[in-house]
Amino acid sequence: MSQRFALHFSHLPLVQRILYTSALCVLGLGYAFAMIYIFASHHGRDGNPMLTVKDIAIAYGGTKSGTKLESALKGPMSAMLPADENLKIISWVLNGASEKAYEEEIKAVFDNRCITCHNNRNPHLPSLESYKGVMQTAEEDRGMDMFSLVRVSHIHLFGLTFIFFITASIFIHAYIRQEWLKITIIVMPFISIIIDVASWYITKVFEPFAWVVIGSGSLMGISFALMFFISLYQMWFYKLPDDVQMRFYCAVIDE
Repeated sequence: MSQRFALHFSHLPLVQRILYTSALCVLGLGYAFAMIYIFASHHGRDGNPMLTVKDIAIAYGGTKSGTKLESALKGPMSAMLPADENLKIISWVLNGASEKAYEEEIKAVFDNRCITCHNNRNPHLPSLESYKGVMQTAEEDRGMDMFSLVRVSHIHLFGLTFIFFITASIFIHAYIRQEWLKITIIVMPFISIIIDVASWYITKVFEPFAWVVIGSGSLMGISFALMFFISLYQMWFYKLPDDVQMRFYCAVIDE
């Protein structure tokens, strides 16, 4: 069929629209949880409870003046133990992190609060089961190491590409009068994914690039929201303009 636009939602069978709706609802829920995770894992690193540009810069480039342990306790791990125990560990680090003080006062806190997740059996998290392991987190905070960045990058690139490919494959059935706008909405998240990942590495050496991390992530969110809501609306509530309907039926007759 020779037509300018893809087949609109209103011309798809009911079962296909139900399939698309189900997929979009699950993807939307997953995207919402991803945003919650990003906030929970990055906020508070600079002492501000909200997510800030400084938090992003610290996450990828480090504080350059504190330790990884301090950064975690002030940020994503701040709610995992009582405030007095949190301050006790930070004070211990600032006072030199001696092994004697660790054995007498600090080890019990780690044993009770931390080693359920931070143990030798979990290769993805630093182990806090021993003084040696704790001291590796008490080193200068230089942000995410290169191995972790590469590991997260390939997961990010593959995962988000699949998400936006599925979402865009559904959105392509929506009617947007300006074709350039529809193409922009579809292409924008894929460009943003590349810029986002590249920005992580640049932020390690140039802190202001954290703004680009936030900007590219925001563009991805806007693109997803547009494709999500436009698709669902046109799938169930939208009626094509009469002139577009006529063009469609003329194309069917010509075919």
